[in-house]
Amino acid sequence: MSQVPDLQDLIERSKKSVESLIAIEPQVTEAAKKTAQALKNGSKILIAGNGGSCSQAMHFAGEIIGRFRDNRNPYPCICLGTDPAASSCILNDFGPDEYFARQVEGLGRPGDIFIGLTTSGTSKNIVAALKRAKEMGVTTIGWLGRDGGTAKELCDYALIVPGEDTGRIQEAHLLMLHYFAEFVEAL
Repeated sequence: MSQVPDLQDLIERSKKSVESLIAIEPQVTEAAKKTAQALKNGSKILIAGNGGSCSQAMHFAGEIIGRFRDNRNPYPCICLGTDPAASSCILNDFGPDEYFARQVEGLGRPGDIFIGLTTSGTSKNIVAALKRAKEMGVTTIGWLGRDGGTAKELCDYALIVPGEDTGRIQEAHLLMLHYFAEFVEAL
């Protein structure tokens, strides 16, 4: 059984995780600019993650197609895996490793952006989607954790939050999510 968490300790670990983004700030900024520019040029964002990362992907899609802070024109952003009919078909006919790759292949075009979220860097369905996106000329961005895993080599922009604590990695990913949204609204 887990030990009751100490809130102050949790805050300190979260702070450390978020502050790790300072070391990769140039890469995060370049990836955010690339994403905003792609939208400005008429391309779209495809984004995917599993579990809590799926929730973050849905959050991001809402910020882009809806709004973050400012009323503005909507931009195309699709969170993969949120269509039950397509999901059940792909899972049944192609298996879980192809879950996101099949959607990238059907929806992605050169100039688009694919953002894959994986706190381990090894989620097989995200890795497969990154491979497929690269083959298609879709720019690949990874919001990754730990050491970036096998996903990092498939990313044009591998944004890695080090550490082993999934929750803390996701908290840093949330900050990146909002940072990207701010770039989009600055278009």
